[in-house]
Amino acid sequence: MRLSVATNFDPALVDALRGYPVVELFGKLREDAVGGGRAPYQLAPVSRKRVAAHVRDARAAGISFNYLLNASCLGNREITRAGQAEIGDLCDWLCGIGVETVTVSSPFLLRIVKTRYPGLKVRVSVFGGVDRVLKARMWEELGADGIVLDSLLVNREFSTLARIREAVKCDLELLVNNDCLSSCAFSPAHMNALAHAGQSWHGNRGFFIDWCFLRCTEMKLRDPVNYIRSEWIRPEDLRLYEEMGYDLFKVTERDLPTPVMVDRVRAYAARRYDGNLLDLVQPYALRGADGSERYYRKGIGWAFRFLFRPGLVNPARMRLLKRLADLRHMTRPVTGDPPVVVDNRALDGFMERFREKGCRDVECGECRWCHDFAAKAVRVDPEASRRAIAAYDEVFRSLDGGAMWRYLPGGSGR
Repeated sequence: MRLSVATNFDPALVDALRGYPVVELFGKLREDAVGGGRAPYQLAPVSRKRVAAHVRDARAAGISFNYLLNASCLGNREITRAGQAEIGDLCDWLCGIGVETVTVSSPFLLRIVKTRYPGLKVRVSVFGGVDRVLKARMWEELGADGIVLDSLLVNREFSTLARIREAVKCDLELLVNNDCLSSCAFSPAHMNALAHAGQSWHGNRGFFIDWCFLRCTEMKLRDPVNYIRSEWIRPEDLRLYEEMGYDLFKVTERDLPTPVMVDRVRAYAARRYDGNLLDLVQPYALRGADGSERYYRKGIGWAFRFLFRPGLVNPARMRLLKRLADLRHMTRPVTGDPPVVVDNRALDGFMERFREKGCRDVECGECRWCHDFAAKAVRVDPEASRRAIAAYDEVFRSLDGGAMWRYLPGGSGR
């Protein structure tokens, strides 16, 4: 087993991961010329100096570093003189601080790196959408050293996974603990929106409202089968993928407090977790089950940087998002049971169906496999769900109807 683990750039993380099969950390600056797959407000503010020190500490512990250049859209800036200079400056710096691998979603960016920076290995991001043999071969022929397969499309398609593994020689990686909906229709739009949020040259300067994430979360509350009808791989089921020749697994998220990140690594390294599966796969709220916060704090500067942007949005309306964030904290309360629990032990045997048949050409409502396991494994507090859904309804009325951008009743939003 090899684990590629998200870093929060906490100096304590490297030492905390000693003894586990972690071969790589991955992360990036909050904003740079290329962008990535997370909005800046989700990430710790780190300087180039701090990134360099983190890479150095990781290498001293025998752990390599993978810098993410994985924006799904570069806004065509990569074909301009200014964009080329920015990419060159960034890659020069990465080589200088000892980064060994970069992850990309753009085939042109892959060729730039392989041609101009032959010392860097290049991995294809999950945003590259590799879900079949032909795509994997095309990336490999372009020079990819590794590919992270599209977890939304292949994590439960065992025959596809086996064919891809047999067809290419490059390294293959599986993302194990994301909780997006399998085959999600929002995915292309979501990837592009996140890409532009983290680009230092973009006019929004990091401001972002994640409509796709809000809608996905609301869908899960309205229909708990969506907690099961997702892309995660349980620690107990890694052996099924190892039997097909997969041994590199990607563990997220980059905004986790170090103890929570280590708990996730421990569970996957042990191939077992007794508890709420959401502890392993759900994005992190501001506060953990033990009352701990992220190791960095979101102060008044953070609020003005990312929320109070009167030229872009009505700041008073942004309080609706703050209300939702407060409700999300309930998923990891300081005391008592969380309002949503997915009992991991009740999911034993869940993957057996997928060894013989995937989901790509199956009508979910007719199959009912996920529904049956949701009935056994998912517990939702009805009052907490009612309050959260009411809050989501209010947010979507404001977003979809345009009130989020209006200062006067009935105004155009300008």
